[in-house]
Amino acid sequence: MKAWSGSAEKHRADAASRLNAIEQELGEELKEPRHVVYEDQDLVSVVNNSNENDDSQESGNAGDATKILERNENNDDRKGSQQYHQSKMSSMDGEKVWLEGDSNQSTVVHDREARPQYRRITNEDIKEIKEGNYHQTTVRHENVHFRSRKVTDERVTEMKDQVIRAKVYLNFAPPGSNSHIVRELRQRIREVERAVDQATKDSNLSRSSLQKMKYMEATLSKASRIYPDCSAMVTKLHSMTHNTEELLRLQRNQATYLVRLAARTTPKGLHCLSMRLTAEYFAMQPGERKLPIQQKLQDTELYHFAVFSDNVLACAVVVNSTISTAMESEKIVFHVVTDSLNLPAISKWFLLNPPGKATIQIQSIDNFEWLSTKYNMTLKRQNSSDPRYTSELNHLRFYLPDIFPALDKIVLFDHDVVVQRDLTALWSVDMKGKVNGAVETCHDSKTIMRMDMLINFSDPLVEKRFDANACTWAFGMNLFDLREWRRQNLTTVYHKYLQLAYEMQLLKAGSLPLGWLTFYNQTVALDWQWHVLGLGYDSDVARGDVEQAAVIHYDGVMKPWLDIAIARYKGYWSLHVPYDHPYLQQCNIHG
Repeated sequence: MKAWSGSAEKHRADAASRLNAIEQELGEELKEPRHVVYEDQDLVSVVNNSNENDDSQESGNAGDATKILERNENNDDRKGSQQYHQSKMSSMDGEKVWLEGDSNQSTVVHDREARPQYRRITNEDIKEIKEGNYHQTTVRHENVHFRSRKVTDERVTEMKDQVIRAKVYLNFAPPGSNSHIVRELRQRIREVERAVDQATKDSNLSRSSLQKMKYMEATLSKASRIYPDCSAMVTKLHSMTHNTEELLRLQRNQATYLVRLAARTTPKGLHCLSMRLTAEYFAMQPGERKLPIQQKLQDTELYHFAVFSDNVLACAVVVNSTISTAMESEKIVFHVVTDSLNLPAISKWFLLNPPGKATIQIQSIDNFEWLSTKYNMTLKRQNSSDPRYTSELNHLRFYLPDIFPALDKIVLFDHDVVVQRDLTALWSVDMKGKVNGAVETCHDSKTIMRMDMLINFSDPLVEKRFDANACTWAFGMNLFDLREWRRQNLTTVYHKYLQLAYEMQLLKAGSLPLGWLTFYNQTVALDWQWHVLGLGYDSDVARGDVEQAAVIHYDGVMKPWLDIAIARYKGYWSLHVPYDHPYLQQCNIHG
């Protein structure tokens, strides 16, 4: 007995020394969060993979405790299997409580004997659910969610947790151990990992998977009797969880960086398309480069639209979708403004693909001499590496009356929109003496953006003149009354705030907060169905809202022409892209 006691004490000392080295796992230093208390019910971790190498745990002998296990191996196997079988049968007996009514209202509960952290739903609970919460599909009781069997993933989660527990026990084994329990744990880990594989819900599991889960539970039961130190288990799981959270944080940061990088990179296909169109444009004679029907460009009785862009395919979609949905396309006049680098490509595209009976004008921002001399000195001093904020095309919207001096009204698009309905009814909107017609971004109590998120309201000047709780609105599809704009001289107001922003750091870079300041109390709210936002960053925009919208907007970094686009929305944009065009096929641009 003394010898056995000495051996056991030596084994515990070895285990303690190994626990001191757990911070070296995965090749990184593990730091435990402070002031965290773990209870027994917290031992089940949600970590998917401990990244441990099973083979690295083999060194030394199993010790006397393992010999005791092997002498009682048969009895343990039989008892563990019986105990587990009884537990699972008990769980199955108490696994369902069907509420009266539609079977879809059912909830899952687990027998107390099978899972101590759950308790039975009593008759009083059922009565309460019937009377007050009968319509709900989820019941919360003592901070426990009882979920529908149709979407449950409890067994998948339990099997993954079994793998984690098994790996923890392997870490407790003496160095170099190749005992029966070590071999069995490794075998069970391999079996359960193969069984779970990519499963996300219980319905993905096969019958053999559940059998392997049962075998794993029996093996874990044996291991728990050999390594009964609960505090060691808590410490180990605590460290694994913290390390995995740190890895997840780093990977999320890397993913965010890569998405932003992809958003700023021109796809190879678009670059190819632009180069081909440019080469074809300069191969034409000067007389062949003129677009038809230019006499309507200043007719105030027609419907004028504008888009400022350096993306030829994006321009094509905006123009095509607007004209194809118009009731009277012959009354549509489209003004496209780009830079001198992309002017040949965009011009050549619309020479090859004229917009039917509509009129289109292509202009270069470099031809606006007044822009660089009168307005643009402050803009050139802006300190930002993001071209979305310093681009002249992005700020050109504040100079609409100067670009189109003969027009009274105009609808301005961002180049990442798709038009789905005739928009000529916008010209009948009562502007109530205001300049900007836009869809608000705080309807239905779902504020997307507050003014103080992009504007510094700690400055006395801003705090005095503006209300931080004022409803914000979106650029993307805006109706502008150019006559009222000229009367109030709002371009000068914009330039004043741009100068203050540069000198006093009043706002974050970008044209949106400048728009909020310039058109403060000068914006009339349009019905939300005119313009639905979020298709470039939010995968949960309701399909019904998208279908009903007159204009859908891919605001955000996941543009529809990029590989990172949200797949469920890309079809609305692709509908207006002529993928069978020879140039698109030669540049490998496909839907």
